[in-house]
Amino acid sequence: MSDAKAAWAELARTAAHDGRSRIESLFAGDPARLDRLTFDAAGLHVDLSKQPWSQAGVEAAIGLARAADVEGARTRLIAGDVVNTSEGRAAQHMALRAPAGARFEVAGEAVSPLVDAGRATMWRFVDEIRSGARAGAGGAPFRAVVHIGIGGSDLGPRLVWEALAPIEPDIDLRFAANVDPSEMSAALAGLNPQDTLVVVVSKTFTTQETLANAEIARAWLRASLGHAGDAHLVAVSAAPAVAQAFGVPADQVFAFWDWVGGRFSVWSAVGLSCAIALGHEIFQHFLAGAAQMDAHFASAPLEENLPVMLALAHVFNRNGLGRTVRAVVPYARRLRLLPDFLQQLEMESNGKRVDAVGRPVAQATAAAVFGGAGTNVQHAFFQLLHQGTDVIPVDIVAVHRARDDSEGRQAKLLANAVAQAEALMVGRTEADVRQQLQAQGAAQSQIDALAPQRAFPGDRPSSFILLERLTPETLGALIALYEHKTFVEGVLWGINSFDQWGVELGKSLAGRVLAELEGGPSGTHDPSTAALIRRLKD
Repeated sequence: MSDAKAAWAELARTAAHDGRSRIESLFAGDPARLDRLTFDAAGLHVDLSKQPWSQAGVEAAIGLARAADVEGARTRLIAGDVVNTSEGRAAQHMALRAPAGARFEVAGEAVSPLVDAGRATMWRFVDEIRSGARAGAGGAPFRAVVHIGIGGSDLGPRLVWEALAPIEPDIDLRFAANVDPSEMSAALAGLNPQDTLVVVVSKTFTTQETLANAEIARAWLRASLGHAGDAHLVAVSAAPAVAQAFGVPADQVFAFWDWVGGRFSVWSAVGLSCAIALGHEIFQHFLAGAAQMDAHFASAPLEENLPVMLALAHVFNRNGLGRTVRAVVPYARRLRLLPDFLQQLEMESNGKRVDAVGRPVAQATAAAVFGGAGTNVQHAFFQLLHQGTDVIPVDIVAVHRARDDSEGRQAKLLANAVAQAEALMVGRTEADVRQQLQAQGAAQSQIDALAPQRAFPGDRPSSFILLERLTPETLGALIALYEHKTFVEGVLWGINSFDQWGVELGKSLAGRVLAELEGGPSGTHDPSTAALIRRLKD
């Protein structure tokens, strides 16, 4: 048996054993558990003690990380080696947030000078827009930015803006991703073309949804400003010639390198819209927070490494205990888009059925991710979390001190976050419910009917991630934490976390269907698809 197979077998054995114990009982038998399973890094405090593993389970998980050579994979990632094997690319997103003068490479060639130069150009552009030195075609300073992109070109910047936006921003930043016509209508509603900048983000500048929305925005600008309105267009792309042919001025096209995957790109010029709306100093702090997490990930031993341990907790649940779904609940309205962001980061990266060399995977891979902002979702899906038939691990993300808390309401929010984590683990026994109902004078028949409904099984795991404050630095560290966690999971499963072939088939078929809907000849389809196309052409 290979080392990896033996490590997986040991994980399965310890998980089966630990699955027969209640999580809360593990504290009594291990006084050092809390200290050993709480971590502090880059401004984040993370408690993994409510996960279902014993110390033996933790050691088995760390043994799996060693057998899978997580440390070697980490070294190759940081060195800029080819880790996206199906496309022959590095994944050097850490270079994008490194301090000026860093020495990151891709395939042996220095890329940090390119990053530094691109960032300096970006900062100059941001400052010119914010100061009014670079104005609209009619001389008006820009007061609004419409960011057009999809997937990683949308979710990252959208999350950053939601998390860090001032209550009354100087610049109105809006987003359009969906090709649904109402998306662009909403994005442009009430704006003035004279003072609106449009930022189009597309690596190839051929993404169907992004180009469709960009064409609407360009027509909207030209209707008011003529071809001078093209000066209001900005592009972030790895295909500058294509962007310029679209009408974007050459000095308003910003680089996007092929060694940056879309899901990992917010640190690049993909975040330009946020930098404009927030100011480049705030965006620099965001990068600095991510760089702190990078430094921790690069140097901390596995058993003290926060991204590694968070990944191992997920794998223990996913593979050791067969849990197919995970919930992410930020107790912070400003982080309400975190579950959406993680859906793409984790499910697009690791939703794979074959390994990095094309063989069927030996283990189940990414769990499904869903979530929403607490306390709202306590009144939505928490019923399922507490009393449903499936055990669903939960990531709870909370902020200790809120910048908007003028009346002490943050304590109420935090009380809910802490209490839900406790309730998920300890539950409430039917015996306790019966005793309570008896004390209230309920009839025995009523007790027999109600007690099972009011009991909570508990023993449901959670991770608790606490930010002292939601700042640009801690937001950067939080996103980088989940990026590295996703990478580590991919290494454990032996898959390529940096390609996404699964999104291609439906997109290519959509082009064929669109041609038919627009009057082209009928193609060959299954009966159901053919019937739908006929109906939609009527």
